[in-house]
Amino acid sequence: METKEIKEFCTIDETCAELLKMAMTKLGLSARAYDRVLKVSRTIADLSGSDSIRPEHLSEAIQYRSLDRNFYAVI
Repeated sequence: METKEIKEFCTIDETCAELLKMAMTKLGLSARAYDRVLKVSRTIADLSGSDSIRPEHLSEAIQYRSLDRNFYAVI
């Protein structure tokens, strides 16, 4: 998924934007990680049958990202 598709299919509301902003700051995520979190949250929303990304989808994607970072920090 390219930037154009991310902007089209991974739109988030203000609540999700604040949640993602807080996660970016606290976890020190990069712009690349921002896009990945959005793509994963879109996938989670699709799997749950939702038309839009909701905070619970975004939270799950952020959790996966933080687990991924912790895993690679150990190796």
